[in-house]
Amino acid sequence: MDVQILAVPYDSGNYRARMGAGPEALLAAGLERALRDRGHLVHTKIAELPEGEWTAEIRTGFELMRMLAGAVREAIDSRRFPIVLAGNCNTAVGTVAGLGSGTAVAWFDAHADFNTPETTTTGFLDGTAVAILTGRCWTQLAATVPEFAPVPDRAVCLIGTRDIDSLEGGLLDESEVDVVSPSALRTRLRSTLGAMSEHADRIYVHLDLDVVDASVAKANSYAIGGGLNTDDVEYALTEIARTMRIAGLTLSAYDPAADTDGAAAEAAIRFICATAELAGRA
Repeated sequence: MDVQILAVPYDSGNYRARMGAGPEALLAAGLERALRDRGHLVHTKIAELPEGEWTAEIRTGFELMRMLAGAVREAIDSRRFPIVLAGNCNTAVGTVAGLGSGTAVAWFDAHADFNTPETTTTGFLDGTAVAILTGRCWTQLAATVPEFAPVPDRAVCLIGTRDIDSLEGGLLDESEVDVVSPSALRTRLRSTLGAMSEHADRIYVHLDLDVVDASVAKANSYAIGGGLNTDDVEYALTEIARTMRIAGLTLSAYDPAADTDGAAAEAAIRFICATAELAGRA
């Protein structure tokens, strides 16, 4: 299979800082070689904003989304499977736009990312990613992302999510977004995906690496316990591919500074290769 890696080395508008260092760290750790060893043709692009351009988290975040929407669409038109390596989860808005309307979303993350500007207590744009995807906030800026259309709640599920803010939880309770907790993964995921498949025939997999339990692999400073292990993630990926065609993948939020033993990088490469193989069987 032809694979297009799209690296977006930014965290909150900061180039190669913190989780923005993750995309190129995964490339340096041998991601391209691992994919080639499994028979894939690999093409790589690294996103860079114009040198000297003033950065601000919100404005820069949406500029990266716009860039990514075009790059993903180009990959699809070239019959390449898009793999996005991102510092922030909000890049998903651009990725989903590039994949096209009618794409369901499987969102692996320790956090719900369902805050809005009215509910957030941290002001972290990344914590609003799923709320943007489902059309709940930043609607004017989201409309500037080429071909973006909000994803219906019933076509979105959160997997492995366990750290949900109080007001954010209220929004989730009022929504139709399904949350599959770590403890319910093997009893509820299949039925959840089956329900989603009634509304889409392809799916985008978003894998924030801190969905993995921090005791297994520490992906970033936000990593916490109570999460999935590597076998859980691979089980979930297999169930997703059994139900719908995987159209694209993002691996996000990897901070190499937090990964003191290399376990998180190893897990990330393992998950990416597994997803590419599953997508290639479709």
